[in-house]
Amino acid sequence: MAMGEPFLRRCLVGGTFDRFHVGHEVLLSTALRHADKIEVWVSDDAMARKKSHLIEDWEKRSSEVGEWLKSSYPERFGIHTLDDEYGPARTRVDCDSIACTVETRTICERINSNRERDGLAKLEIITVPHVEDALGGVVSSTRIRAGIIDRRGQPWVSDELALNSFRMVASLEAELKAPLGEVFTGPESTPEIAMEMALEHIVLPAPALIAVGDVTVQTLLDMDITPDVAVVDGKTKRAILDDSELVDEAYFEQVLKAENPAGILTPSLFIACREALVSDLSTLIVVDGEEDLAPMYLHRLAPLGAAILYGQPRQGVVLCLTDEAVKQRCRSLLDTFEVL
Repeated sequence: MAMGEPFLRRCLVGGTFDRFHVGHEVLLSTALRHADKIEVWVSDDAMARKKSHLIEDWEKRSSEVGEWLKSSYPERFGIHTLDDEYGPARTRVDCDSIACTVETRTICERINSNRERDGLAKLEIITVPHVEDALGGVVSSTRIRAGIIDRRGQPWVSDELALNSFRMVASLEAELKAPLGEVFTGPESTPEIAMEMALEHIVLPAPALIAVGDVTVQTLLDMDITPDVAVVDGKTKRAILDDSELVDEAYFEQVLKAENPAGILTPSLFIACREALVSDLSTLIVVDGEEDLAPMYLHRLAPLGAAILYGQPRQGVVLCLTDEAVKQRCRSLLDTFEVL
């Protein structure tokens, strides 16, 4: 056998494979360096949803695995449905190996114990180390769903955001005025109508309910809903509200202050948004200046599936669910801002 050629015949690889990422690529490519063929057993939806209701469905997860394998290792793999912890590994006689990460090695060892008891040959266990992300953590689907890193292990936010202010450039004004999300329309005099329609489109339980703008926040409070994070600036349509119209801070367990001039994103606002999203307390952020651009930070900080609501003048309310595409758009837009 030539150096570098696989020395095993068929390797089993099991997992959830949610948000297929660089760590998954390393796991599968390592298995294929050792074995001529691999079988990838992707957890079914019943198993996956025990971990998190935010995990994507089997069709999506398995297709992402298949697309990557097909582009890199055509005709050397098969994809199957895993519906229990051990899958076929306890009984298969045509497989000689199994690949795993450090934390799942104990499962493989239990499989081998069962095989030995039943008179079957043990499987060669290929233990693949984790891939470290840019923050020094492990690249994992959990950290991706939490909104901390992208699928390549790069953080969605950096220390630069806590150190610098950014000014919106004139060329972005029209794009930023366009709704980032779905608009639900209703009369301005009864904003609850549009809000009720928007809330019906949120998949519950959402990781976070975030409201931006005094009218949006007050509408939710009038409906007996306290958002996890609320951002207000004491204005509506840039007109200063009377004291009697201001959102009552007593509704919230925590109140943070931030300074943020119009058309600017400041470290003060970023730090307040970050603190609010890591807190278990319902948090009101009171902005001295304007909060219009706050979703640029909130989406980058929020976990996937978070719901951000804000008003659209003379139309209704906008709902935008945080996903990887929205995070990327906010990252790309901010890259064009002028650093002050």
